[in-house]
Amino acid sequence: MRITTPRLILRPWADTDALDFASMNSDPEVMNDQGGPVSRSESDRRLERYKQAFELHGFTRWAIECGSTASFLGCAGLMSAGSEHPLGVHVEIGWRLVRKAWGRGIATEAAQAALANGFSRLRLDEILAYTSSENLRSQAVMGRLKLRRLEQRDFVRKLAGVDRHILVWAAQRK
Repeated sequence: MRITTPRLILRPWADTDALDFASMNSDPEVMNDQGGPVSRSESDRRLERYKQAFELHGFTRWAIECGSTASFLGCAGLMSAGSEHPLGVHVEIGWRLVRKAWGRGIATEAAQAALANGFSRLRLDEILAYTSSENLRSQAVMGRLKLRRLEQRDFVRKLAGVDRHILVWAAQRK
């Protein structure tokens, strides 16, 4: 299973991605909205969770690589959230890119492809997106994706010991 766009390939994770994924997850600027950098062991746990999500649900946060160079650019895709989440059971779209990939439209392109796959192949009716009120970059991507803001579903999440106001958006199948 691969999703291709004019510039990108979204693909399942390989064991060889662990080092690049850990490097991205150790970057303080990249991980600012996630409560800060994570250790290699925590990064490996997250990678394993993404692999398991694909096996269980048929979707995940895909590895993103540049179509022309095959270089690792980050991840984007869907994840399932359970009843313990403040929003209850739902599917969420998310993305994270290595810093060198910022500002080039890659997050928007990858997220558009993942949304299209979620609505066409998976037949999902709604996909949520959320980020902290401070994360203006992700909010801008949500705007470019033309997601609908759902203020009534905002929630508070503790990240690195700090309460963060989390803003919620949604996309619906057309």
